[in-house]
Amino acid sequence: MTRLVQSSPQTDAYLADFDRLATGRTATEPTWLRNLRRTGIEHFADVGFPTTRDEEWKFTSVAPIAARHFAPAHDGQSGLTTDRVENWAGALGGYRLVLVNGAYAPQLSGGGLPAGVHVSGLRSVLATNPRVVEPYLGRFAPPDRQAFAALNTGFLQDGAFVWIPPGTIIEQPISLLFVSVSPETASVSHPRVLIVAGDNSQARIVEGYVGPPGQEYFTNAVTEVVVGCGAVVDHYKLQRESQRACHIASMYVHGTRDSTFSSHSIAFGGALVRNDVIAVLDGEGGDYTLNGLYLVDGRRLIDNHTTIDHATPHCGSHEMYKGILSGHARAVFNGKIIVRPDAQKTDAKQTNKALLLSDDAQINTKPQLEIFANDVKCTHGAAVGQLDEDAIFYLRARGLDLQQARDMLIHAFAGDVLNRIRIEPLRKAFEEHLLAELPAAVA
Repeated sequence: MTRLVQSSPQTDAYLADFDRLATGRTATEPTWLRNLRRTGIEHFADVGFPTTRDEEWKFTSVAPIAARHFAPAHDGQSGLTTDRVENWAGALGGYRLVLVNGAYAPQLSGGGLPAGVHVSGLRSVLATNPRVVEPYLGRFAPPDRQAFAALNTGFLQDGAFVWIPPGTIIEQPISLLFVSVSPETASVSHPRVLIVAGDNSQARIVEGYVGPPGQEYFTNAVTEVVVGCGAVVDHYKLQRESQRACHIASMYVHGTRDSTFSSHSIAFGGALVRNDVIAVLDGEGGDYTLNGLYLVDGRRLIDNHTTIDHATPHCGSHEMYKGILSGHARAVFNGKIIVRPDAQKTDAKQTNKALLLSDDAQINTKPQLEIFANDVKCTHGAAVGQLDEDAIFYLRARGLDLQQARDMLIHAFAGDVLNRIRIEPLRKAFEEHLLAELPAAVA
């Protein structure tokens, strides 16, 4: 690659990896795809990794990522079995697409799909029919704005592609399972997800990230969701990676007229986790919901940044994020609601609550409203607290021991988010995992 920008010691190794991968690509690759990758890697080389001097990363240091080189992940499929993948994925039914270290694993994938619905590895689509994804890929996740999204774009090779034809209603969920395996050298994968829901279609999609416990790796994911007119997309993200892993992810959602989108983000794993959600309501009558729940302990850190951009009138948005922190854990929540000048009759609500189970746990929370219209209803609230001692005393007076009383109160706190999950097996799996983790969290 001819260098058009100045590199730095932090980025040189990634630029060298980019060059090595570029030499192995075919000459028949579309020009627009090469240009997209090039724009991404050049922006990353230009800005480098963010630091705490950047306002958007003020409370989150990415030094554990920037201070070392994560080599490109190699094929890790040989050590995986269908039983192990099923244990990670859960019994959700429907179609399951599995990717290992960012690469499609057909032998681990399967299930039935309605006629016309297309779910496949992104690499095969780019090789056989790139015109299908060209109007969408990289359009809503700009490759020249955010460093990690730019890095993902530069290394874009494979991922998941979901196409739901107009008018199609899918009863069973579609599961996208990303498995990271790094048994020897710490490695990085750059999963890419593109979901396109045609007009008046309906679908439920589960996006999961898992990995063997104790392994050290870096997952850098980007998801783009396009919601057509009158379409309904119910999206679930489960992040349950190794507690030594770094997980950076951005989801960009673009909705049109009368579209409905809901996101449920559940995070239980990772040493350093950052989730960005950027949702743009670009058509009247849209209604978007962002829910989140995370459990973090030890010295781990999780950062949730959300942006809901009301670009057109008569749209609504609802947001609720809840966190449970123990030990020396840290969390960050930054929720921004933007109401554009023409977006009259906007109705937006945001709630963020954190439960601290130890004196050393800490959260930095920052709700933001940027309102440029006058006929709107926008509210936000943030609360940070500990378990109610009076409630614990009340429960213990009725026969519960201290652990049971605490577990019941924590479960009730998380219930506001868990009860909004419409896929019953998924909700039960989340509840079981939460209850299994609570004894260690409140010890």
